[in-house]
Amino acid sequence: MAAENETDVIDLLLAQHGQIKNALESVRTSTGADKQRGFEDLVRLLAVHEAAEEEVVHPAARRHAVADEIVDARLREEDQAKHVLVQLAELGVDHAEFDTTFRAFAEKVVDHAELEEKEEFGQLLTHASAEERVRLASVVRFAEALAPTRPHPGVGESAAANLMVGPPLAVFDRIRDALREWRRQSGEA
Repeated sequence: MAAENETDVIDLLLAQHGQIKNALESVRTSTGADKQRGFEDLVRLLAVHEAAEEEVVHPAARRHAVADEIVDARLREEDQAKHVLVQLAELGVDHAEFDTTFRAFAEKVVDHAELEEKEEFGQLLTHASAEERVRLASVVRFAEALAPTRPHPGVGESAAANLMVGPPLAVFDRIRDALREWRRQSGEA
């Protein structure tokens, strides 16, 4: 296995897509507090992953022969997903409509990931050098470290929007995450 600093961006993203699919299944099959924790983990995972894709991967795909309409379609899907995640969070995992809405959402997320893999990742693999793909993986990790941990649909889905408001939102999100975890561990949640 390659060292982390030698990981190809495609391998990194495919691994993350696998984590997302596992998290979706975990939420779908869990109940009670486990379902809530799983949903919170999924929200964090998706928010960070999508922000990095919007900032790094989609612009790189455009530079490497992926048609604008393909990238634009993926960006629209990501924006729609942010809105549904907010709706699901507002409903709460115990709401009668949560499971039905979540199932439809999960199907769209999996379809979205498969389209990225087919339409964008293949072009990156063909047109970007191995060295560039390793550099892109490093940039994706860095973007994820600064990304918000919950969706902010009003921000938009452009790289510029994410770079402008993402880091301040990330600080607030990560403080909120830490407080929620502290409350959970101290029995206040």
